[in-house]
Amino acid sequence: MSDDYVEPGMDDLKHRMAGAIKALRGEFLSLRTGRASASMLDPIQVDAYGAMTPLNQVGTVNVPEPRMITLNIWDKTMVSKAEKALRESGLGINPVVDGTIIRLPIPELNEERRRELTKVAAQYAEQARIAIRNVRQDGMHQLKKAKSDGMPEDEERIWHDDIQQLTDTHIKKIDSALESKQEEIMQV
Repeated sequence: MSDDYVEPGMDDLKHRMAGAIKALRGEFLSLRTGRASASMLDPIQVDAYGAMTPLNQVGTVNVPEPRMITLNIWDKTMVSKAEKALRESGLGINPVVDGTIIRLPIPELNEERRRELTKVAAQYAEQARIAIRNVRQDGMHQLKKAKSDGMPEDEERIWHDDIQQLTDTHIKKIDSALESKQEEIMQV
C-alpha cells in the first residue's frame, strides 16, 4: 500500500456546514415575528437611480419602539420608490409617509399567520439540513476516493465517524435554531 491518498478536507466541510447555518439564520431574521427588527428590511430592494439597491442604502433604518420601524430616506425623490418597494415586498406592512420619514407599524400576528410562519421556518430549516447532508455526501465521496487511492480501512473508519459527527452536530444546531425561532414566532 502507498500513502498517495488525500485526506478529506475537514476544514472545508466545517466551513461549508457553518455557511449553511449562517444562511439559515439570515433567512430566520427575515421572518416577521410581530416584533420590529431592522433586518426585516434587508431583502427589500428599491429602484434607485436605475439600479436595484437594498433599502438600507437609501436611508437610515431605526427601531424606535418594539412594534415600529422608521426609515429616514436621504433623497426626497426616493421616498415614493421606497414606499412602493415596501408595499410590494410581501411583508404585510402598511408604510406611513411623513416627509422623508417612512414609518412601518408592525401589526400583531394572528394565530393563523403565526402557524404559517412556523411552517415557513421549518421549510428553511429543512433546506439547511439538505445543504448539510450534501456537504456530508461530498466528504464521503472524498473519503471513498482516498480509500481507493490506498487509505487504510481503520483510518477511513475514523474519518467516516468524524464526518458523521460533524454532520450530526450541525443538524442539532439547525434543530435548536428552528425550535427557538418557532417559540419566538408563537409568543403572543
